[in-house]
Amino acid sequence: MLEEGKLYVGTSRNPDDSINKGEYLDLKYANRHGLITGATGTGKTVTLQILTESFSNAGVPVFCADVKGDLSGIAMIGEHKDFLEKRAKTIGLDPYEFQEFPVIFWDLFGEKGHRVRTTISEMGPLLLARLMDMSDAQEGVLNIAFKLADENGLPLLDLKDLRSLLAYMAGATEKLSAMYGNITKQSLSTIQRGLLVLEQQGAENFFGEPALKISDIMRTTNDGRGAISVLAADKLMMNPRLYGTFLLWLLSELFEELPEVGDSDKPRLVFFFDEAHLLFDEAPKILIDRVEQVVRLIRSKGVGVYFVTQNPLDVPETVLSQLGNRVQHALRAYTPREQKAVKVAAETFRPNPAFDCFEAITQLGVGEALVSTLGAKGVPSMVERTLIRPPSSRLGPITEPERQKVMSVSPVAGQYDVDLDRDSAFEMLQRRAAEAATAEEKERAREEEKEEKRPESRRWTLPGYGDEDDEDDRGRSKSSRRRKSSKRPGYQRQTVTEAVIKSVARSAATSLGRALVRGILGSLKKGF
Repeated sequence: MLEEGKLYVGTSRNPDDSINKGEYLDLKYANRHGLITGATGTGKTVTLQILTESFSNAGVPVFCADVKGDLSGIAMIGEHKDFLEKRAKTIGLDPYEFQEFPVIFWDLFGEKGHRVRTTISEMGPLLLARLMDMSDAQEGVLNIAFKLADENGLPLLDLKDLRSLLAYMAGATEKLSAMYGNITKQSLSTIQRGLLVLEQQGAENFFGEPALKISDIMRTTNDGRGAISVLAADKLMMNPRLYGTFLLWLLSELFEELPEVGDSDKPRLVFFFDEAHLLFDEAPKILIDRVEQVVRLIRSKGVGVYFVTQNPLDVPETVLSQLGNRVQHALRAYTPREQKAVKVAAETFRPNPAFDCFEAITQLGVGEALVSTLGAKGVPSMVERTLIRPPSSRLGPITEPERQKVMSVSPVAGQYDVDLDRDSAFEMLQRRAAEAATAEEKERAREEEKEEKRPESRRWTLPGYGDEDDEDDRGRSKSSRRRKSSKRPGYQRQTVTEAVIKSVARSAATSLGRALVRGILGSLKKGF
């Protein structure tokens, strides 16, 4: 059943249920992206598992999210089960062999995998604004904050760095508004409250160092298999927006860091985006446009992106049109929206005269799907009703001791498990505040010293000539005291915050040439 350069997906059936032929995904066109859809319980996770296994055996690294915990079984060798053996016999998969796969577990919270983080600077203002559901005005202020940090060499690594920068901006809104545009204290306060909410939701686990290196999710083993990076997302799903933003950030990092490779015999990486609707729910148009652009262009960098969701309507039409390889499991058609989803799914396939796609989608059994992949010259194959092959790894989750054992021999063990809190914006601004306060104190001391050393008039005066003054009880004339009090008219001691912001603002005015370069989704372009 196996063919060189192709991944075996399953075996199609004729209308009379007799076996037709094997259905394959051509590795050469695997970077043309794909879509896996179907209602709950129809077999999407198993399809994701068998595709992941096949890519790994073909030497292609894979990144996928384990939303329910079931996908973790891919790290263990499969077990004999009657229904799996029956499926293998039905589709003609002989021999049906079990194996385990090289897996690296990741977890934003560091509980079920190695810690995975990024920095505030690397995420960029666009994705952070999406994460915090900001208004246009608040997003504009956030962009100014990033601009200020980029131009002045203030690394924004974690939440406290951004909070400290926003606090300093609040102390000089008038001066910074004149340079960058309107900045209101109300917007700054709203952003600060949003950061507090993020922290309470666990986002502080995501922002910090050591940041994830893209090379660590693109590993291959000594025997030539692709490593499978599995993100434990069951807890992360409690904050759906953080989940969607994290995967989108990772996709943008791949886009920005990887060089162009053009068409190749197989992808450099395959990225499965499970629960894809979370990426697009209530997303602003500008973000959807950027996602479409990334999906369209990342193909030439050797990355295949596969969206996994229940309903094809969850993916915008502009993105849906970019997905060439499709696996459609059963959909229900009870409500008008569900009927529309079935119609959309049926119309996206190249029709097969042997059956009606609309009816077939509603009648598919568990582990059965309509499959259409790109064939010769990138032309979609005619849709076929297909029995998906059984997995070679374990079906279902692994135990906690098994997970810990896999993590202990991981190639990244110890690299990401300890927090690193290096010098960043928070510490730099604190130092500038201390230096500004010290300099201000010295200046004030010098002014006082000059006043004390100023010579006072002690000469005799004649009455009636206008320059006589009564001396106070300290022997100092009133005119002398008036001269002293008027030496610095209007002088007010500036606050430490104002002194720091003046320093930052002056630095910004002369450092435009050092501004960092940001990419299509606002993340940093490394190497500049």
